[in-house]
Amino acid sequence: MFFQIIDILGTIAFAISGALVAMSKRMDPFGVLIIAFVTAVGGGTLRDVMVGIEPVSWMKNMTFVYVIIGSAVFAVVFRKRISYLRKSLFLFDTIGISLYTVIGIETGLIAGLHPLICIALGTMTACFGGVIRDILCNEIPVIFRKEIYATACILGGLTYFLLLHFFEDRNYLFVIVAVVVITVRLIAVRYKISLPSLYKKEELE
Repeated sequence: MFFQIIDILGTIAFAISGALVAMSKRMDPFGVLIIAFVTAVGGGTLRDVMVGIEPVSWMKNMTFVYVIIGSAVFAVVFRKRISYLRKSLFLFDTIGISLYTVIGIETGLIAGLHPLICIALGTMTACFGGVIRDILCNEIPVIFRKEIYATACILGGLTYFLLLHFFEDRNYLFVIVAVVVITVRLIAVRYKISLPSLYKKEELE
């Protein structure tokens, strides 16, 4: 039950994140819904395809479809209250990647995959909905910039396996991993910490 709640919360966060980006691009209501949808289920769909889940999770549970539609409508109706688009987008995007990292790792464990593959699966689940969103909105995906994004998910995944044997109740572990991802992302943005560039300044000119 707790696992499903995390999944739904992640879906809400990413759907609102997608809707905010779509509205910032002045898309029509249909465009807002589509971007919200692909942001919310893009990473999870890739995850399910890779581990051989057929049909993919959201197709078997209409709750996720209703949640995405409801979240998109919420974002549109209350767009003035969440008008600080950049801050709101950052907030919901960060919550989304933290929750989806846990979902991806757990899915990998259920499939009997190696911990490193589980971490990769968690990172892809968390990040690729945002990648699809940004590509459709003609933006360079955050994961391909210098920002600490996928790195936060990887650190969350490492935390999961480092602490796995210390928790009989994984619900607490889920919360800890989510907090680690959120904290790393917040600290990185607050103090402008980024990955080093491969190119010298003169090479970019």
